[in-house]
Amino acid sequence: MTEYTISDYLLDVIKTMGGDEILGVPGDYNLQFLDHITHRNDMKWVGNANELNASYMADGYAREKGFATFVTTFGVGELSAINGLSGSIAEHVPVLEIVGAPTNGVQNAGKLVHHTFGDSDFDRFIKAHETLGIKTTILDEGHAIDQINETLTYIANEKKPAYLVLPSDLVNTPVNPALKAGINDLFTTAEKSAPASIEAIKQAAAKASHPVIVVGHEVDRFNLGQAIQDFSLKNNIPVVDLGLGKAAVDETFANFVGTYNGTISDEAINHFVADADVVFVLGAKLTDSVTGGFTQEFDDSQTITLSTRRGTIFGQSLPADFDFVATIQGLATTDLNLDLPAVQKPAEPATLQASDQPLTQAFYDRALQDFITGDKTLIVEQGTSFFGLASQNLASGAKFFGQPLWGSIGYAFPAAIGAQLANPDRRAVLTTGEGSLQLTIQDFGLALKEHLNPVLFIIENTGYTVERVIHGMNEPYNDVPKYRYDLIAPAFGASADQYDFIEVSTEEELIAAMKKADQETDKMVIVQANMGMKDAPAQLIETGIRFEAQNH
Repeated sequence: MTEYTISDYLLDVIKTMGGDEILGVPGDYNLQFLDHITHRNDMKWVGNANELNASYMADGYAREKGFATFVTTFGVGELSAINGLSGSIAEHVPVLEIVGAPTNGVQNAGKLVHHTFGDSDFDRFIKAHETLGIKTTILDEGHAIDQINETLTYIANEKKPAYLVLPSDLVNTPVNPALKAGINDLFTTAEKSAPASIEAIKQAAAKASHPVIVVGHEVDRFNLGQAIQDFSLKNNIPVVDLGLGKAAVDETFANFVGTYNGTISDEAINHFVADADVVFVLGAKLTDSVTGGFTQEFDDSQTITLSTRRGTIFGQSLPADFDFVATIQGLATTDLNLDLPAVQKPAEPATLQASDQPLTQAFYDRALQDFITGDKTLIVEQGTSFFGLASQNLASGAKFFGQPLWGSIGYAFPAAIGAQLANPDRRAVLTTGEGSLQLTIQDFGLALKEHLNPVLFIIENTGYTVERVIHGMNEPYNDVPKYRYDLIAPAFGASADQYDFIEVSTEEELIAAMKKADQETDKMVIVQANMGMKDAPAQLIETGIRFEAQNH
């Protein structure tokens, strides 16, 4: 491996984008490529227990750091990962999957090799990814460098995932090492401006008396939170975020009034949107799980929508110079001359007081809100954790990762491990139900092997609460086996000084566990939080009613 190869060039581009660790699972079609990773001194291979976990973990890594890469093998590996990669396309997360494939000679000869259907068709898995809308690239020797450049700049510019197939006979193909000098230039983009779009927005909003800004996930992906805060403060416009996009703006800044979830939002938050005459919807998807089942009280006739997909004013397209990033950056310094009064934020909740009463979901959510300081990233599983915590305002600097659109249970645990790996200086805090955890529990071993020290809250309430509140509260299909969570860490190889396990059943016990977790920064801390089977956040119960009606 003394020659500079296609693989080395690909990895140099990945490194330039911030990919210090490469995730995935080895398979014979990718092993030669993995050698190029493990023989570097500036990059680390981190092997997962399975490909689904690798895809989830890459998603969490990318949300924390801005980009992630994972590697699978052809057929069996990539199909295991396709669920996680689909979540990344749904929720706009910049992840690269590299698939090690049979040689071109094998494929051209139509040989009946393993990890195929035995029918000489080597394109079906690629077509599956194309059908899902994931950018796909199959490297060929004559164009590999251009293909790598085009694929990786697509990820950088669009903040979306891509899928790259590397036939194993190309892994060690030599290329000119002088190509490395041009990598940085790939990511230098010309400044854009959108004066016509900004002027059109200014004219459309000129008579607004009760405007509001609704913030979504694309604001986070393109780091536009500060620009929106500046626009809001310059014009005294209140800001809400959606659960899909939570903490994209600083939730302590003066004009932030809360997280909006349609009519099931707290009334102190809901009225800002319900009473609005102009609604700026910025970088958002108005999905059922973050709009109270499509109960948002506005429509195109009063909406200025700016997203990566479109820009419209009251249903009509913005001028041709519209660009999502440039337009929002331009708004940061735009004075709409509205002469609006200062925003009156809703009252803060009373200080939390713990007692010896049994732990409830409501107390747990408030306690987690207080526990998440600005140096932590909160990763929430879809269900009781998401719907209980999305409505809680977070400290300045805190991050919030959830998956309310794709909603694949089991996502949050590997995503939390990915976030912790991506940034050891921020503590990842997971909250998940025991049912969801069982789907992806295998990568406890990876977390311990890598000496990662997240805080893991496991809600033990005898099953799939999110499903119970939708349908089948007492049905056996919503029950799950009861695990011994105190034995998980040692079962996956932890030494006694590497972790702490704490079981809590009362309010005071939970607060004590949180204080201990903050002291034990050198350990993985696992907290089993015992709660009642039918105890669920109010917004989850309301959402469940709407989902059940929607399913008939």
